[in-house]
Amino acid sequence: MSNDQKNLELDDVVSILNDSRIVMLTTALNDGKLLAHPMVPQQVTADADVWFFLGLHGDQATALRTNPYVNITVAEAGNWLSVAGRVEFVDDRAKIDELWDDSVAAWFEQGRNDPNLGLIKVTSDSAQHWGLTGGKLSAMAQIVKSKVTGQRTGGGSDTTEL
Repeated sequence: MSNDQKNLELDDVVSILNDSRIVMLTTALNDGKLLAHPMVPQQVTADADVWFFLGLHGDQATALRTNPYVNITVAEAGNWLSVAGRVEFVDDRAKIDELWDDSVAAWFEQGRNDPNLGLIKVTSDSAQHWGLTGGKLSAMAQIVKSKVTGQRTGGGSDTTEL
C-alpha cells in the first residue's frame, strides 16, 4: 500500500470521527464484562486521537483507570467504524479551557471547576471500517434499493493501522 493510500485511509477515519456527534466508548471491567457509554468527542486530531470529557467518579472512569484499552464505535447509515485505542487521563487546565463549550456545562454542575470533571485522550491504534460508497444519502439509497430488490448493497470492509 502506498503512503498516499494509507494517508487517505487515516483521513477517512478522522473525517468519520469528526462528523460523529456521539460515539460509543467501550472498555472492559475487571470481570471481563464490557461497559459502553455514549460520548461526545471534543476534538479529533489529524492522527485520529480523540479527546473526551468524563465524570471522574463513575464506573466508566474506574474501569478506564484499571484497563486503558478501549473501542470507539460509530454507526450511521451505510457507515460503521470501530477504532481500537488506549486511554490516558490528562490533567491539563489549558486543554480543558480550549475544549470547553456550553454544552458540556449541562453535565458538570460547577462548570470547568467541577471536581468531577475529567479529561481523557484516546490514542488510536487501529480502525476497522465497513461502508458503502457515496456518503450518507447514497448509502441510504443503496440500503433502500437492497431491501426492495433483495440484492446486496455492495460496499466493503478495511482495517487501518493508525
